[in-house]
Amino acid sequence: MQGNPVVFVDGVRTPFGRAGEKGMYWGTRADDMIVAAMIGLLERNPGIPHERIDEVAIAATTQEGDQGLTLGRTAAILAGLPLSVPGFAIDRMCAGAMTAVTSVAGGIASGGYDIALAGGVEHMGRHPLGAGADPNPRFLAEKLVSPDALNMGITAERLHDRFPQLTKERADRFGMLSQVKAEAAYAAGHIQPDLIPVALRSEAGYGMATEDEGRRPGTTMEALADLKTPFRPHGKVTAGNASPLTDGATVAALASETTARELGLGVKMRMVSFGFAGVEPEVMGIGPIPSTEKALAKAGLSIGDIGLFELNEAFSVQVLSLLDHFGIADDDPRVNPWGGAIALGHPLAASGVRLMIQLARQFEMHSKVRYGLTAMCVGLGQGGSVIWENPHYTGAR
Repeated sequence: MQGNPVVFVDGVRTPFGRAGEKGMYWGTRADDMIVAAMIGLLERNPGIPHERIDEVAIAATTQEGDQGLTLGRTAAILAGLPLSVPGFAIDRMCAGAMTAVTSVAGGIASGGYDIALAGGVEHMGRHPLGAGADPNPRFLAEKLVSPDALNMGITAERLHDRFPQLTKERADRFGMLSQVKAEAAYAAGHIQPDLIPVALRSEAGYGMATEDEGRRPGTTMEALADLKTPFRPHGKVTAGNASPLTDGATVAALASETTARELGLGVKMRMVSFGFAGVEPEVMGIGPIPSTEKALAKAGLSIGDIGLFELNEAFSVQVLSLLDHFGIADDDPRVNPWGGAIALGHPLAASGVRLMIQLARQFEMHSKVRYGLTAMCVGLGQGGSVIWENPHYTGAR
């Protein structure tokens, strides 16, 4: 980025839980989840002077109840940061945490901030997508958007309609591979280091959340073929090729590279560029295509320069549409090597930082890879993409 180089110092998240009464976070407040993540991040980065944090930006899609009241500020106070540290809340639906990161990155690049925290939280069990919203009737009366645009599952079905080569079999296979890769990553211990345990309370008593709850490691193509298609009869989108409803929180620390060096902080990634773009709301899943093209253009890079991809798996078809556009194989090992949201969960506004956490960890293991991409589709027809540089890069592959 122009101006002061922006670095990703570190990122953590809570384990992700299934939304609803049977999920592990049913008795846990949303703000307590983000506070737990913030405390965990600061405890493992003691070199960050709390009084030097210039901003706390926390996203949530449904900003009501325990996800309301200017989350960045309230979470900062609850996490024990000095009262001199300001904060704000942000919403760009699924790209909330990603937008929190790019927002504070802009402040860092311009010299307004030295250190900032950015992340997101979503308690979809307590606050389902769209709860309490009152869409302007002009949206439908003036045909500004299709009625289907407000149902993410139907937008995914429309992608299957638009691109017939994106078959249900391909979508199911991608979903199955997400489960397989996530379980392999768990077995290898790749995921767990960045999870912050969260205390739980239920009718059965107290416990701890230590792992993602929604993983289904035994998934097979045969089982996926028999799942119902809830969004239309004889459709292609099922629970097996879409992300589940999820609760969870994520947070990252970003800084100027100068400040990171001054304080002796670790540098896991350098921000290169980012882009957000709009598309027709009824096919919102193609949003990451133009946002990625924008980010690549701003960086002066091509898709061939990207050595690792962390693409949010809101739906298999959404990722597959991007891969097809850029000529990348469904099973390319550079894409979501540790699985994605289909297996791990997608707590809406929190997911952008999860992508960054996994990319940062993979950069440490792949010194031959220079650039990585985090990208996601966004409700109401948007896409978001961020390109990162690997500080451990030692030379071309």
